[in-house]
Amino acid sequence: MSIITKAALLKGPYDIELVEKELVCGEDEVIVKNHLIGICGSDKNMYRGLMPPKTSEFRQDPKYPFELGHESGGVIVEVGSKVSNYKAGDKVMAFGWNNNYAEYFKSKTWQLQPVPDGLDLDIASLGEPVACAMHSGLNSGAQLGDTVVIMGGGFAGQIIAQCVKKKGAFRVVVVDVLDGKLQLAKKLGADIILNSERENVRDIIYEITKGVGADVVIEAAGTQESLNMASNIIKHNGKFVFYSWVTQPVTLNISRWHDDGIEFINTCLVHHTWHHRYVWTFDALKPVQLGLIDIKSLITHQFKLDDIKAGFELADKDDAAIKVIFRP
Repeated sequence: MSIITKAALLKGPYDIELVEKELVCGEDEVIVKNHLIGICGSDKNMYRGLMPPKTSEFRQDPKYPFELGHESGGVIVEVGSKVSNYKAGDKVMAFGWNNNYAEYFKSKTWQLQPVPDGLDLDIASLGEPVACAMHSGLNSGAQLGDTVVIMGGGFAGQIIAQCVKKKGAFRVVVVDVLDGKLQLAKKLGADIILNSERENVRDIIYEITKGVGADVVIEAAGTQESLNMASNIIKHNGKFVFYSWVTQPVTLNISRWHDDGIEFINTCLVHHTWHHRYVWTFDALKPVQLGLIDIKSLITHQFKLDDIKAGFELADKDDAAIKVIFRP
C-alpha cells in the first residue's frame, strides 16, 4: 500500500513549501500518521541558509533542496513485513531526519522510540527535544547546593533550568537577551534572570558566588558570545556542559579551558548511538511523565501544517517564540 502525503521541501533559504509525496512502506520500515510537529533551532538555521556540514547524523546530504523535519510523533498506520517490534496503532516519537513536516512520514524502526505509557501525545511528539534537554540537565553534573548558569532561555534552556533546580541546585541563573524568555524562566523556577544586553553577566556571577564562579555552566544559546561568556564565568575546575549544536566556525578564548582545568561534558542524547538513545530516553522523560517539568507552557505558537510558510516566518522573525508547532 502507498500513502500520498503533503510534506515540506526546503528549496533554498527562506523558501519552504508543501509538496505532494508518495510513501511506500519498505519491509524494514513503518509509516506514521503525525500528531504534531515542532520547529527545531537547527530547522531555523537551515531555513536561514546556514546548512551544517555533513555528519553521520544526516542520512541525506545537508544541501538544497532539503526534505526538512525531525521533531514529531504520532501513530503507526503501516508496518513492513520484517518489522516485529512495532504494529499498527502504536504511538511513537521520531528520532531521525525523515521529512517530518508532513501529514505522514516513513521511517526505519531504529529512528523511532515508543511513547512511554501515559505520556500526553502533544508532549511525546516533542519527545526528541524534550528528552535531549532533560538528559542534559540530568547528566550535567549539577549537584545539591551548586550555582548553575544556563546560557539561553529557549526551549531546551527552559527545560534544563527546571531540571537542575529539581535536582537540587541551590541557585539557578538563566541568561538571555529577551525579557519575555527571562520572565518565563523566572515563572518556571529560575532564581536569577540576567539580560546580557543590559547587565554585566560576568561581574554578577562572581559577585553572587563571592568571587568563585559558577559550579556548572550549560551552554544552550549557540553563539560565539555565549560560548565565551560560559568560559569566563565557570569556577576553577568547574563544569562546562555542551548542549548547543554550533554549525558555523566561531572564535573562542580557550585559555581558561586548560589553565583552570575546566571539565567538559557533552550531553547530546541523539548524537550518541541509537542504542544509547533507546535506553536513555525513558529515564530522561520520567520526570516529565510525573509532572515535575512544565513543557506545555513552552509551546508558544501553533499553526496548521498548511500554514508552514507563516509558521517559519514567525519563528524566523520573532525570537521570543520558544516552541512553534504544526498540527496536520
